[in-house]
Amino acid sequence: MNIGEIARRAGVSRSTVSYALSGKRPVSEDTRRRIQQVVDELGYQPSASARALANGRTSTIGLVFPPAGNHYTGMQLDFIGSVVEAAAAYDYDVLLSPSGVDSDRSFQRLLGERRVDGAILMEIRLQDDRVDHLVGLDFPAVAIGRTARPEGGWWVGLDHTVLVERCVHHLADLGHRRVAFVNRPEQLLRAGYESAQRGLDGFTKAAAERGLTVRTYCCGDDAASGQACLERILHDDPATTALVALNEAALGGIYRALARAGRHVPRDFSVTGVVASRWAETVTPQLTAADVPAAEMGRLAVELLVERLDRPDAPPRHHLLTPPISLRASTGPAGAAPTADTVLDTTP
Repeated sequence: MNIGEIARRAGVSRSTVSYALSGKRPVSEDTRRRIQQVVDELGYQPSASARALANGRTSTIGLVFPPAGNHYTGMQLDFIGSVVEAAAAYDYDVLLSPSGVDSDRSFQRLLGERRVDGAILMEIRLQDDRVDHLVGLDFPAVAIGRTARPEGGWWVGLDHTVLVERCVHHLADLGHRRVAFVNRPEQLLRAGYESAQRGLDGFTKAAAERGLTVRTYCCGDDAASGQACLERILHDDPATTALVALNEAALGGIYRALARAGRHVPRDFSVTGVVASRWAETVTPQLTAADVPAAEMGRLAVELLVERLDRPDAPPRHHLLTPPISLRASTGPAGAAPTADTVLDTTP
């Protein structure tokens, strides 16, 4: 079924049908109703490509989201789902592009072929050539995350520096003096990923303020890496009594290693961090954490992008979120620290 057949049955010209469907020019109410009746009877749906040619819009936004490793973590999937759900509320589809740099072919196709009206960028680095590229093209885009110089940009961010600082102060207030930090994978830290860098800055700053003895670790985004990381922490300093995690994918392994080492949470060892609430609540005991509001951040990013598309001259806006720490069951007062002679049992 096409516009020509609709025009024939409604007794009007093809251009009149086009104007009635697109709203580009006024059509009398009687004519519009007659056309709509034919459209409803035939179940006609204009193709997406035809709409794009007619109004210059694809009704699609791009989500530029490279997986951190060879898979998406649970939190990353939460963000993808939140963007898709929020976009649907504005009648937008979402096209996922796993692009890490602006030279990726996926990223270039997204822009060069104008497949999308705008883009949301994730896994932001402090120096991010994708952000710079889109700014240079004046292409409508919003980042979930902040570059080193976010002034004048459109973005939604989580203040990882402040949130990790709060986690450290919480542990220090409970009397913990020897604390470890479990960060994202080493390749992300070296690449300047914003969350990993700013989280490390917050940990280092707060630990210095409280005079704590600390060690920092990079950890892969999976449970096996979390288990290995915790074993390394207790091997390097058996007197460690707490940790701050910036890696929700490693939590299961961290808890497993603590159990194998005979460390009861939170009686013997406290765990906290920056984690989405649904992941904090899947471990036992549930994790005291600064809850990452993935759904809210995805919604805010879509709202900002829709605003950019509808109001091209609007001044840049951003949201920087600092959710409070949700006190659950994984942190408690520091107990008697193990002696330096304590040996971690790593036998199966």
